[in-house]
Amino acid sequence: MRAFVLLALFAGPAMAADYPQPPSVVFGDLYRAVELGQVFPDQKTFADAIPTSAPATILAAYHAARAKPDFDLKAFVAAHFREPVRKTVSYHRRPGETVQQYISDLWQLLQRKPDENEGTSSLLPLPAPYIVPGGRFSEIYYWDTYFTMLGLEQDGKTALAADMVRNIASLISRYGHMPNGNRSYYLSRSQPPFFSCMVDLLARQAGTGVYATELPQMRAEYDFWMEGAAALKPGQAHRRVVRLADGTVLNRFWDDRDTPRDESYREDVLTAGATNRPAAEVFRDLRAGAESGWDYSTRWLTDGKTLTTVHTTDLLPIDLNSELFHLESDLAYAYGLSGNAAEATIFADRAATRAAAIRRLMWDAAAGDFTDYDWRARRQTHVVSAATVVPLFFHVATADEATAVAATVTAKLLAPGGVRTTTLVTGQQWDAPNGWAPLQWMAIQGFARYGQTALAQTIAKRWERRVEAGFAADGVLVEKYDVQAPPGQAAQGGEYALQVGFGWTNGVQAALMAAYPESKPATAPAP
Repeated sequence: MRAFVLLALFAGPAMAADYPQPPSVVFGDLYRAVELGQVFPDQKTFADAIPTSAPATILAAYHAARAKPDFDLKAFVAAHFREPVRKTVSYHRRPGETVQQYISDLWQLLQRKPDENEGTSSLLPLPAPYIVPGGRFSEIYYWDTYFTMLGLEQDGKTALAADMVRNIASLISRYGHMPNGNRSYYLSRSQPPFFSCMVDLLARQAGTGVYATELPQMRAEYDFWMEGAAALKPGQAHRRVVRLADGTVLNRFWDDRDTPRDESYREDVLTAGATNRPAAEVFRDLRAGAESGWDYSTRWLTDGKTLTTVHTTDLLPIDLNSELFHLESDLAYAYGLSGNAAEATIFADRAATRAAAIRRLMWDAAAGDFTDYDWRARRQTHVVSAATVVPLFFHVATADEATAVAATVTAKLLAPGGVRTTTLVTGQQWDAPNGWAPLQWMAIQGFARYGQTALAQTIAKRWERRVEAGFAADGVLVEKYDVQAPPGQAAQGGEYALQVGFGWTNGVQAALMAAYPESKPATAPAP
């Protein structure tokens, strides 16, 4: 039984009634049968499949046929759905091609045209061209986009970077928030809120007028994350907002559904079935972990190793609250530019209050790092993770805290290939020994901003070389890397195979090669 009250009714519905429904809802027992029956090796395939007739017609045919002794579920699906076109990276390398050339060439392969409406498929159409991460990820993803934009701008593709912002702004305008990605089954959750960071990037090229253009979308996103805050009493939570016993208001990850994820349906059913917890509670925490972008990590696990102990909604994350500090700061700036001094003051005060709360509740002075706060247990989790660098990236930390974080990262997270994600090896992909491009970028930039230039350069060089070594061996860039093993050993862990492409790896690598150039660029192996 939960020890704190979770409010169920507030002004404003959790999910708008006119939102497109996910395939698991549209196709009900058929969807469950397909995913649990493993008709496709990857659960995301059916989530993205395109029905060839109206869902009601398909369901009627299914209910009429399934009781027949010769019923073949796989054949039925093939007759009524088209598999999504994955457009996987099939790239023919040029002899002696460098990493830089690979990244520049790959943008064309990862680019998608403005979407045409696919009728009853799960795709949410976008109005402008965009870059996808690669592999099974054939749609735009929220926080991926910022790190991809770093590379687009480095390669002079500023118009395409602006189109990425335009697409995300359109989704915020349409749905009141940026979903995890442009699929109907992602609408119930978001991802780390990096839209204001994208606006900053765009403004560097296009000028401060961008803040006025995107102010309504930044405000809408803020209202989404803070929905219900005003009505909360101490010790209560609603969706993504928690009010602590002392009145402090901070945020958590959440999902408005408590069912198996469409794209990982069978995996979620098996996880919930392996625990005595209520299934809906497990599904919600798994979904909230997906909203975090860290799906999954020991950060979210009560016992630090087993996915069945996931309790994401109990935690106030370091990174999320630092990102919302940035959003509040950008809103203060944007309102100031627009001449609305009253709103500018309100948001500047909110940013200052949040920064103070992060330092008060999430700073572990003894360990010298920032750690997530368990709002139910009223204590820090003391999980050492690369999220400790995020308050530096967003300039939340004090100078002394930044110095301590630098020492902690050097002692506990720095590896031969960059910064490892946590200190523990659990089989989850957002744990050791894996490193991820966005975390490297935030660490490098964060330390550089606090004068820790030697450490910033060390991380940059180690990561660049790990990525280049992988490229020299395999001729591709991938979504994550094992930063502890010798170069050439592929990263492991997670719910799916290692994906090639890869949007945010390409973007960060391009930006790092410009900021920390190597004397001799890596080249791909002979085809």
